[in-house]
Amino acid sequence: MTVRYEAVNAMLLNEFLKEHQKVAEQQSTITELKAIVAKQQDDFKATIAQQQKQIETLAVTVQKVSEKLELTKAAPQLVNNP
Repeated sequence: MTVRYEAVNAMLLNEFLKEHQKVAEQQSTITELKAIVAKQQDDFKATIAQQQKQIETLAVTVQKVSEKLELTKAAPQLVNNP
C-alpha cells in the first residue's frame, strides 16, 4: 500500500470543510430554534397575563354576586296578611 502524502492534506482539508459546514448549519438551526422558543415564551406570557385579567374580572363579578346574595338574605321579607 502506498500513501500519496500530497493527497492527504487535500483529503483532510475536504473533511474539515465538510464538518465546518455541518457545524455552521447546526448553529443556524440553533439560532432559529432559540428565536422560536423566545416567541413562544412571549406568547405564553401574554396569554398568562390575559388569563390573569380574566380571573380578576371573574373574581370581582363573583364578589358582587355574593354581596347581592347576602343583602337578599339579610333583608327582611314583609308578608301582607289580609
